[in-house]
Amino acid sequence: MRLWGPHEVGGVEARPQRLLKWGAIIVAAGRGTRFGRPKQLIPIGGKPMLTWSASVFAAMPEVVQIVVTTEREWLDEVGQALSDAGVSCRVVPGGATRQASVFEGLTALDDAIEAAFVHDGARPFVTSELVRAGMAPVAPGHASLLTIPVVDTIKVVNPETSIVESTPERSRLWAAQTPQFAMRADLLAAHEAGIRDGIDATDDAMLLERAGFRVHAVPGSPENFKVTLPEDLARAEQLVRERV
Repeated sequence: MRLWGPHEVGGVEARPQRLLKWGAIIVAAGRGTRFGRPKQLIPIGGKPMLTWSASVFAAMPEVVQIVVTTEREWLDEVGQALSDAGVSCRVVPGGATRQASVFEGLTALDDAIEAAFVHDGARPFVTSELVRAGMAPVAPGHASLLTIPVVDTIKVVNPETSIVESTPERSRLWAAQTPQFAMRADLLAAHEAGIRDGIDATDDAMLLERAGFRVHAVPGSPENFKVTLPEDLARAEQLVRERV
């Protein structure tokens, strides 16, 4: 997989461009059944998980608007947590799926927003350096996402028989992270095509790929992990202690 440099688009040296007006969509929906409450509000290092990434985006001059999608019953609490963290944003109800929640956030962006990226609120340790690296390849027809190489050998298994069918070449496998980036019009077109075709995608890059856009893989970071299981909280707290 070709990893584009910060000044390349499609492997060709890109000319300097004016800064785009970026919108950030943070997906913070989900009922947090593994944690007993919405995990986006669980404290890490004394701060609600969601506010870590939101604060990074709020400090970036390129990001002129932040939209957060969450469960309807948690709108007020999520909005208060972000306000307490000094983050100015718009909080809107999410949809029944992650894809639907992203679409709600996308349509809530102001018309002046030219490009957008989508981030999982359960990835608290994204940095501005990673975000800017992901922004670099984006242009009309070109999108990007953060990725890290897969370290385990992956097996394709028949779900009915549990028999291994094949072993993909590991050097070609990369694990997707967020943020995932695109021009706003391109991302909206990809989502609308997914809705029209009845696609339930697990990430935005999948929608962009099937819509014909070139999606560039940008190196991410192991620290940009997603808090999915309770044991991930211990890892997150350890990382906060190490940073402090």
